[in-house]
Amino acid sequence: MSPTNIFAPASTPAESIFGLSMFVVLTCAAIFIVVSALLTYAIVKFRNKRSDNHTEPAQIYGSTQVELIWTIIPVLIVVALFLAAARVIASVQNAPRPPAAMEVLVTGHQYWWEFRYPKLNIVTANELHVPVSNPAHPSPTFLTLLSADTNHSFWVPRLAGKADLIPNHPNSLWFDPPAPGLYLGQCAQYCGTQHAKMLLRVYVQTPEEFDRWVRQQQQLPPATPASAGQRVFESTACVNCHTVSGTQAKGTFGPDLTHLMSRDTIASGAAPNNHDQLRLWIRNPDAIKPGSKMPAMGLSDQDIESVAAYLETLR
Repeated sequence: MSPTNIFAPASTPAESIFGLSMFVVLTCAAIFIVVSALLTYAIVKFRNKRSDNHTEPAQIYGSTQVELIWTIIPVLIVVALFLAAARVIASVQNAPRPPAAMEVLVTGHQYWWEFRYPKLNIVTANELHVPVSNPAHPSPTFLTLLSADTNHSFWVPRLAGKADLIPNHPNSLWFDPPAPGLYLGQCAQYCGTQHAKMLLRVYVQTPEEFDRWVRQQQQLPPATPASAGQRVFESTACVNCHTVSGTQAKGTFGPDLTHLMSRDTIASGAAPNNHDQLRLWIRNPDAIKPGSKMPAMGLSDQDIESVAAYLETLR
């Protein structure tokens, strides 16, 4: 099954939106069928015949019944659609937060996603990990959506509807997937050159898998003598943009790299996280993501290899 299939909702908000969408589609389909049937009947019934004397048919003026019908029925349809939409909006936006709910701060950057787990003291990027929500004991994930620069929109089709990230205006979103899986999403608001490659991945994991991931993310890199790659990394502008816990790198403009190799992708999902792609990303980010905010540092081949080898130790 496609991880972006909007017709296969996998959480309560997505199911509510899908149900509302189907109600609207069926209502519009019924209107289309009725209007088409009446139009077809009129075309067939009153088509031009050779025996017609081409005189104007009898006209009806001021029919109260007809005017009431074409006024009341559309009003009732609009009211029904309004009430259905209002019910879904209220149920999604006013959902209660149980004690077991997971809290995540999501910040949109040009062009990547930052995920912070305040209660767990974890910071990661582009790949969101959440536990499954047991319907018997719900543990939904609530996202607080922020923007570091311009407008973005967080959209994971199978989990929830789109929600905008507006500078200086926090927004929120939640989902409660009952089964493990990988769900893909992306920014759905044009935010600049690389909007189309501002991708994200949501990993819904069993409690055991999620706890294992949390323990891994909370571990600090082992204290070892600085390698050649680490020395190059810390002597360039890399430290101004990236953080690596336990080192001199404290930048916040780019993704936190403390556990870089625990992620399946780099460049916000634009490339797989392997040795060759990592070297290419260091050498020339525009080769993977034209218009990327990450500059090419102009490193030698040897330094690129050393930095890549160092980054591959960050697990």
